[in-house]
Amino acid sequence: MRRIMADKPARTWIRNNCNHNCNHATVPSPCSPGFAATTNRPHTGDGCRGIEKSLAASDRKQTTETLCAGVARTHILTSSIGRLTLDRIRPSHVEGWVVELLRKGLAESTIRSAYTVLRAILDTAVRDGAMTTTPSAAVRRPKVKSKEATHLTPTQVAELLSAAHQSRYATLFELLVHTGLRRGEALSLRWSDVDLDRGTLRVRGTLARIDGALLVTEPKTAKSQRVVPLSDPAAELLRNVQHVQATERQLAGSTWHETGFVFTTGTGEPCDPRNALRAFKAAAARAGIPDASLHTLRHSAACVMLTHGVPLKVVSDILGHSSIAITVDVYGHVSPTNSGTRWPPWAPC
Repeated sequence: MRRIMADKPARTWIRNNCNHNCNHATVPSPCSPGFAATTNRPHTGDGCRGIEKSLAASDRKQTTETLCAGVARTHILTSSIGRLTLDRIRPSHVEGWVVELLRKGLAESTIRSAYTVLRAILDTAVRDGAMTTTPSAAVRRPKVKSKEATHLTPTQVAELLSAAHQSRYATLFELLVHTGLRRGEALSLRWSDVDLDRGTLRVRGTLARIDGALLVTEPKTAKSQRVVPLSDPAAELLRNVQHVQATERQLAGSTWHETGFVFTTGTGEPCDPRNALRAFKAAAARAGIPDASLHTLRHSAACVMLTHGVPLKVVSDILGHSSIAITVDVYGHVSPTNSGTRWPPWAPC
């Protein structure tokens, strides 16, 4: 059996929380070559690997499956709790593991996601008879403090769009702040989803890079599949995108790939969401708002709608929230105004 050379805090944690039969200095690693020869007891780490099979058999989105498997590998498989045999895990181990994640400075949402995945692993172990009870059931799910959505002022939006003017993704950023779409939703748009005569677009999916390939998957929730109204400036923006794309198609000639996407590379391929994020961060830094994210544009769009008197239910439908309660929770602090400002408020005078 291979001796685990853990750091002192990890050894101390195991010593304080394992039962008297647990030898903290020789806890077998699930990755150890000699593991199979020394014990047949299943480890949490084995459950981490097994969860990928369970996720593949579920009806979860592929992006969710990838995220859960990544959380398991990063925060469970390599942790102290991942090296324990399932029969030795107690609620105190789960609590200690949560404390470890907190000490690493992880975000509250990340810790809650890791707990949810661990709970799923242990629940599966109970189902399969590897455990009799789920230790995590006795541990309260980590909380995530409710925060008001960070949004930009109309002036900040105008400065950001100006800073992004030379970027290929400038029109994407402008559409996001006009419509409140998520990044992946906007990048998955095809011209068949856009009706400029009626002034609407239909969200059918989301574009993401999964296992190295760009794929359009199902939207985040059932209500994410929706029709979004286009303001006159947004419709004009998309007409300009059409015109630029037609020019690029001619210039590219035989190297052009007709994919039907609204936002494309110079050869017609869909745009990588990661490249859009890099371009946005560069523009935000130039505009003096380095903490802004692409999702900030979605929040900014929602806040502008609400301050201009758009009903909360309508805003919820436009954003594709699964429930109006989510909209209230995130934007309940925003109140309508009667300022009479121009629309959109970030447009130049």
